[in-house]
Amino acid sequence: MKYEPLLHIVLYEPDIPPNTGNVGRTCVAVGAKLWLVEPLGFSLDAKQLRRAGLDYWEHLELEVVPNWEACVARLPPRPAWYFSKFAERSYTEVEYSVGDILVFGSETSGLPEAVRVAQQARLLKIPMRPQVRSLNLASSCAAITLEAVRQINLTGGDPAAHTRR
Repeated sequence: MKYEPLLHIVLYEPDIPPNTGNVGRTCVAVGAKLWLVEPLGFSLDAKQLRRAGLDYWEHLELEVVPNWEACVARLPPRPAWYFSKFAERSYTEVEYSVGDILVFGSETSGLPEAVRVAQQARLLKIPMRPQVRSLNLASSCAAITLEAVRQINLTGGDPAAHTRR
């Protein structure tokens, strides 16, 4: 392992390589592990993915899993938060801790309804004006991840400890 993850970021069946590349870069910046749930809408050697991840990709703690069930089985036993425009609560209304899991749906279809229903109590959203259907996946992931890191810093967590390796 390259580092002990501060957080776990899960992308459920991502479609757009530059978004995944940018999320990977965010993960390296904060010491999070990136989980990709297949099928992916691109190849991991896609030029756009490498371009967005730049030279940071080699430093990324990454795991690709064949499906949602395999992902759930492999994730550590930590609290998980699920993000969807259909949620009632804002992502700023909860307390994040070291090791938490942040789950994001695909760019084109979001999280499956079955996951949203099963995880209703842990479903969160980014509040936005009704004129906007959704935000970019990489932007949403960065905003939420940085809020989690901010809270961890306030509660005495040491994000730097997760990036030393």
